[in-house]
Amino acid sequence: MNNEMYEIIKNKKGFIAALDQSGGSSSKTLKAYGIDESEYNTEEEMFNLIHEMRKRVFTSKAFTNDHIIGAILFEKTMLSKVNDEYTADYLWNEKRIVSFLKVDKGLDEQANGVKLMKEIPTLAEELKEAREKNVFGTKMRSVIYEANEEGIRAVVKQQFEFAKQICEAGLVPIIEPEVDINSPEKEKCEEILKAEIGINPNNDGKVIRLVFPELTEERRKELVKDIKKMAEEAKVAVRSAILHVQPPNLPEVQLHHHIFSWLFSSLREYQCSR
Repeated sequence: MNNEMYEIIKNKKGFIAALDQSGGSSSKTLKAYGIDESEYNTEEEMFNLIHEMRKRVFTSKAFTNDHIIGAILFEKTMLSKVNDEYTADYLWNEKRIVSFLKVDKGLDEQANGVKLMKEIPTLAEELKEAREKNVFGTKMRSVIYEANEEGIRAVVKQQFEFAKQICEAGLVPIIEPEVDINSPEKEKCEEILKAEIGINPNNDGKVIRLVFPELTEERRKELVKDIKKMAEEAKVAVRSAILHVQPPNLPEVQLHHHIFSWLFSSLREYQCSR
C-alpha cells in the first residue's frame, strides 16, 4: 500500500470525484456535449470520445487536490493514458489525486426490495491490473429500495464478500450499499442496514465514531480457526528457516528450536481454551 495515498485518504479533507461512467449512459453523455451517435460507429470509438472528455477534466487547472482527494475510474479509463501516462499515474504524479477503480458490472433485477450487484467473474484479474496500474482502491454499488430485511442482509453479505477479496488483493474497497433517496421507507431501510452491518455511527461534529459490537460465539470460533492455521504456517516456516541456517553454534540453534516449539505449543493451548 502506498502510505502517502493512505494518509491523504485517511486525513485530508475533500471529496472523491465519480468519473466511472460505463457504457450504458455514455452515449447520452456524449449527446449532452453535442456529439451525436452518428459521429461514431463502434463501442471503442465511443469510449475513445468519452476518454477525451475525461482527459479535459483531468488536465484542467481547476481539477486539483485542493478539494479533490480521489477519483473513481471506469476500467477502460484506468487502461487508457493521459499525456503518455496511465490515468492513475497521471492523477498521482501530476495532481496528487488517488485513484479508485469501479469494479461492479451493474445491478441485477430487483428482488426482495433490493438490487444486488451482478457477478464479477473477472474480479481477480481486474484487481491484479489495478495494482499494476497504481490504483489505490475500488468502488462497488448496490441499491436498497424497500425495508426488506432479507434483501438488505443479502446486500451486506455480497458487499463484504467482495470487499474481503479486494482487501486480500491489497486494495482498499469503498463499500456502497446505497439506500435509494426516493424510497418511501428510507429511514427504516437505513436502520435495518446499520443493524445488519452491526455498526452504529456516532457523529459529534468533529469525529465519526464506529462502535463495533462484541464478537459472536460463531465468529470467535472462526477467528480461532484462522489463528490456528496462521500459527501452523508460521511454525512450518520457522522450522524450515532453522533447518536452512548453518551457524557454528549448534546448541544455540537447538535452544531456539525448543523456544519456538514451546511458544507454538502454548499458543495452541490458549486457542483451544478460548
